[in-house]
Amino acid sequence: MGILSTITGFLGFGIGTSIGLLIGYYIFIYFQSIHVKEPTFSPLVEQDLKAVQQLLPEIPLWIKNPDYDRLDWLNKLVEYMWPYLNKAICKTARTIAKPIIAEQIPKYKIDSVEFEELNLGSLPPTFQGMKVYSTDEKELIMELSMKWAGNPNIIVAVKAFGLRATVQVVDLQVFASPRITLRPLVPSFPCFANIYVSLMEKPHVDFGLKLLGADAMSIPGLYRIVQEIIKDQVAKMYLWPKALEVQIMDPSKAMKKPVGILHVKVVRALKLRKKDIMGASDPYVKLKLEDDKLGSKKTTVKYKNLNPEWDEEFKVVIKDPESQALMLTVFDWEKVGKHEKMGMNRIPLKELTPNEPKELTLKLLKTIEPNDPENEKSRGELVVEVTYKPFKEDELAKNAEDTNAIEKAPEGTPATGGLLVIIIHEAEDLEGKHHTNPFARLLFKGEERKTKHVRKNRDPRWGETFEFTLDEPPTNERIYVEVISASSKLGLLHPKETLGYVDINLCDVVSNNRINEKYNLIDSKNGRIQIELQWRTP
Repeated sequence: MGILSTITGFLGFGIGTSIGLLIGYYIFIYFQSIHVKEPTFSPLVEQDLKAVQQLLPEIPLWIKNPDYDRLDWLNKLVEYMWPYLNKAICKTARTIAKPIIAEQIPKYKIDSVEFEELNLGSLPPTFQGMKVYSTDEKELIMELSMKWAGNPNIIVAVKAFGLRATVQVVDLQVFASPRITLRPLVPSFPCFANIYVSLMEKPHVDFGLKLLGADAMSIPGLYRIVQEIIKDQVAKMYLWPKALEVQIMDPSKAMKKPVGILHVKVVRALKLRKKDIMGASDPYVKLKLEDDKLGSKKTTVKYKNLNPEWDEEFKVVIKDPESQALMLTVFDWEKVGKHEKMGMNRIPLKELTPNEPKELTLKLLKTIEPNDPENEKSRGELVVEVTYKPFKEDELAKNAEDTNAIEKAPEGTPATGGLLVIIIHEAEDLEGKHHTNPFARLLFKGEERKTKHVRKNRDPRWGETFEFTLDEPPTNERIYVEVISASSKLGLLHPKETLGYVDINLCDVVSNNRINEKYNLIDSKNGRIQIELQWRTP
């Protein structure tokens, strides 16, 4: 009976299980809901912004928001520069932290706090996008999205009560949205006076903290407390509208208006050194104000002459006679290669008496360093006549009221004529077939002038000025400006290439006194050039 009951039970279990599976399959197949919809698929472009952000939370900001520009170029630059930026930032941090620590440690009865190790690691921060604001004020506002998951090694050693403890910061993560404002914009390099940095929202800060070699963040509750304290303290100091201010230059000095004119007459040079193989030199003189971004002026070249006479006059605009100085450098002109410097000297403007002509005989020096032994060698002398003429009070007031007013032509200009000033500012979207090393070539009344060469640049900036004194208004005259690319190598296959040209009628500038426009270059796909024309009369 035992064996029979066992066999019967086994058969009953097998039959019951089979019947149950059949019934379950029948119910699943024939009784499932008929209201189930098939899934629909749609491209991301048809999704709204919120849906895309939920699907792809880590996509860059420039994809999420069209107002932000991508910054691959900046990320690549930071990547290459990071080893040097790392050292520079750490050095600056030590310098800033040292007086702050020295001021705070007496309050807590601590003997010393110092950085035993300060290294930001090998992983640079990345910028996800940048938005630029344009305002009516003289300022530039940029908002950045920054993420930094770094591997720094920061060890701070603390000494107190005869004991020494170390705190190490590792695995730092910072996500922040700083707003950087450059204000005010000024016409002196680097073209802004102050940098203001503020945060548009509380930053996300995450890091590991080791105290005496042990992970302090593993203590229950400490991690969240430390994070909130850091966020609150940083927000309290730098959350918009509060900002960190870094002064680059004194805005009052950068915005200084012209206060006078320096009249310079380069008379002659004496006993210059022989530079050429044939026992002579081809000298010319270059004049420039120190710490002034305007281009230099230069005399004509006197060929094969060691005692040249120029008698050429120049006018230089002065903004700060107390600090500015005129630099005079004599060069030996070379047809091929770099022009060789023959000697130099400087004239501090504060040593000149206003409205009093002064003739100076300057000893040519190797450098302007007073203790340079090379300056003892004889390099010749340069004779110049200088007169500083400050503006009168009414002229200063007039200049302050109208900074865009056209200057008058210099003395000696024909009464019926004037001074034509041509300023070639910049070009953009240039493209050569073989190379793009552009310079501008100007032709007017049979005279040719050229700007400097700019290597490997499709958007060159020249900012060079050319002046022509005319006996009568150029009403029926034209100027021809051609942009040319010159090969940077000595190869003969493609030495020069035309990138486009413009032909401008001067009738409008005579009637309007000033024109500043961008012209489309003829024979160029997209190239344009910005040229400013001024007609100054006595």
